[in-house]
Amino acid sequence: MASVHLQSTSGFAQQIQARSHQLRADEPLSNGGTDSGPAPYELLLAGLAACTSLTLRMYADRKQWDLGLIDVRLRFSRDEQGREKIDRTVAFGAQLSPEQITRLAEICEKTPVTKTIRQGTEIVTTLSQVRLEGQA
Repeated sequence: MASVHLQSTSGFAQQIQARSHQLRADEPLSNGGTDSGPAPYELLLAGLAACTSLTLRMYADRKQWDLGLIDVRLRFSRDEQGREKIDRTVAFGAQLSPEQITRLAEICEKTPVTKTIRQGTEIVTTLSQVRLEGQA
């Protein structure tokens, strides 16, 4: 369904390929990186933000609702007990009815990436001592 390919030669800066798109990831200077790209949690939030906006736009287009600008803001945090939380705020440029807002809030909770994060996803890791061929 989705795949990425990452190669790293040294340091924290990462080169990521997703289909024909090149991305960078890095750690901020405060974590010893060179701040040449978003940190991994920022990339996770970016995926959730993009999925939220895309899903809302698709739904609204089917309903022929004008949402105007969609503004999605996310913040990841972890408390002293280690509990993690993502705060998501979504705003729209168009005036919407209370019923539309209620329905769009329901849609936010049903986006594919939201569901994946909420339910947790099995991660199976395989280590190889030989160089991998081809692309992910």
